[in-house]
Amino acid sequence: MFNLKQVIKDMDLEGNPADHRIVVAMSGGVDSSVTAALLVEAGFDVVGLTMQLYDHGKALKKKGACCAGSDINDARLVADKLKIPHYVLNYENLFQDKVMEDFADSYLRGETPIPCVRCNQTVKFTDMFERAKRLGASAMATGHYIRRKNKLGMPSLYKGIDDLKDQSYFLFATTKKQLDFLRFPLGSLTKEETRSVARKHKLNVSEKPDSQDICFVPEGNYADIVRKLRPGSIDVGNIVDVEGKVLGKHNGIIDYTIGQRKGIGIGGRKGIADEETVLYVIALDSKNNNVIVGPRKLLACKKIKITECNWIIDQPKKSKFRVLVKLRNSSKPVDAEVVVNFKTGLSNLYFDEPQFGVSTGQAAVFYNTEEYSHVLGGGWISEAPNMASLAQH
Repeated sequence: MFNLKQVIKDMDLEGNPADHRIVVAMSGGVDSSVTAALLVEAGFDVVGLTMQLYDHGKALKKKGACCAGSDINDARLVADKLKIPHYVLNYENLFQDKVMEDFADSYLRGETPIPCVRCNQTVKFTDMFERAKRLGASAMATGHYIRRKNKLGMPSLYKGIDDLKDQSYFLFATTKKQLDFLRFPLGSLTKEETRSVARKHKLNVSEKPDSQDICFVPEGNYADIVRKLRPGSIDVGNIVDVEGKVLGKHNGIIDYTIGQRKGIGIGGRKGIADEETVLYVIALDSKNNNVIVGPRKLLACKKIKITECNWIIDQPKKSKFRVLVKLRNSSKPVDAEVVVNFKTGLSNLYFDEPQFGVSTGQAAVFYNTEEYSHVLGGGWISEAPNMASLAQH
């Protein structure tokens, strides 16, 4: 049940709320709008900041994605309603260089990127942070569904209480220094409670649908964006089985992801055992421009390599320990053992049970085995050898 006192407590700032300026990252959606409304209601000195991340004219044609033109206007209307200052920051060039270009290159390497995390790493929690501090803010608040707790004098991250909206997977790269300055007022609310607060404050976004797409990807068609960013770099190639037999053609490996079953473009095969008939994408060979397909059993992955490992907790005292790990935002956590090399920043993760459809470019996010809601950190999956790739070697 919604409790304003809990919101104030979660802000973890001493003294009178009126003595603290809070900068709210406002995307124009209901979540960030309610974040601003709650903090105003709690008595904080609130300032709204909105990022313009790509061409405003094109953005106006795209509804339902954060930071688009219509959404910037929605954020402005909410700020007017709440009677708070509101500024729009133009980060088009930085976003293009750090997020969109990385997104395209990652797909061309046969990976499955998560641009929302890169945006947090390179734009939102870096440049936007500095702007907030120059405005004299005690903290910056976002509309993420995740909780920040202060344990033993150190901030820690915990899953949001609403499992369906929890966004801890996307915030694994948050550093301890950033967490000192970040706040998440919605972490203790459900989505319905958030909308109820929006209705209470008569915000124009109270019934606005949640964004389903990456902000710069129209209708979720990632491949079209990569084709626009990298014209001429995507070639027609072969769809092959693990023996190298050509089964068909593709129009670019960017149209496929590891573990994909539908839409591969291969019909039924005669004389093949039933368990072998259904084909999955088991590898993307960017070097030879091949999409490799095979039965599901070949997707089995027993261990992965992780780079850029970020620990939100104090650096682990042991180099080997147990974790629960999520390999995709929508996946359930699984048991694993992580072996950390603190000198190189690389980690090896060994699963108790083989996992299927693990893709490079995705994140592996670690949770406490004794308290699953506690986020330990995570990193980027750089190698995910499955049974097919191991057989080829």
